[in-house]
Amino acid sequence: MSYETILVEQNGGVLEVTLNRPDKFNALTAQVAKEIIAVCKRAARDDSVRCILLTGAGRGFCAGQDLGEVSKRGDDFSFRNHLLTSYNKMVIAMRTLEMPIICAVNGAAAGAGLGLALATDIRYASEKAKFLPAFIGIALAPDTGVSYWLPRLIGPARAAEMLYTNERVSGTEAAEIGLINKVFPHDTFLEEARALAQRLAAGPPKGLAMTKRALNKSLGVTFDEQLDYEAYLQDIAGHSADYKEGVAAFREKRRPVFTGK
Repeated sequence: MSYETILVEQNGGVLEVTLNRPDKFNALTAQVAKEIIAVCKRAARDDSVRCILLTGAGRGFCAGQDLGEVSKRGDDFSFRNHLLTSYNKMVIAMRTLEMPIICAVNGAAAGAGLGLALATDIRYASEKAKFLPAFIGIALAPDTGVSYWLPRLIGPARAAEMLYTNERVSGTEAAEIGLINKVFPHDTFLEEARALAQRLAAGPPKGLAMTKRALNKSLGVTFDEQLDYEAYLQDIAGHSADYKEGVAAFREKRRPVFTGK
């Protein structure tokens, strides 16, 4: 498939996806969402892909919704339908893709762009990165999963403050409050994210997939239900060839070679 708004390159088991609208600070459109969904589908079908690394071209990661796209559609534009058919499907595709997605935040992540970053599993950021809700600045409510992830990552009170005041959070502060995993100097952050992606790509695909399933499940069930689900997943994992390889490698004091079987 050819892409209009993103760049896609595979390096070993890592599929690197770059938002490629630098003149618009990689602002989101329905086409961008469509192409990210297509990448997720491609990765799900391709056993050679074990991890996705998402970043942005130019100075910004993602400025959120391209307001030009919305304004062209007139007063009868349905924000609800737009979200249901594009951005919601995009972040659902990312969360249900059974492999790790790492976000390398190179610059500003605002509005729906913040939601895009939060839908990934692990976030590394440049010290030049900035995180901004942006919604309240134009009298909108949060979307693209921001109101779901933000209180879970930084707590309800801090999330309310950030959303109500449109607070801009630096990369350093984002790491301190748990919004991202780590912050690095701008010259090395992408290298660090790529190293992590390659490390995860060398891990056991089914084990990582079931770990992501468990994390997703934990967000909406009781403790007892989660324990039961863990037992269910562990029974599957414990009968895999990768489990046998992991145990053998541990005993033989060597690095395991996982095949996804």
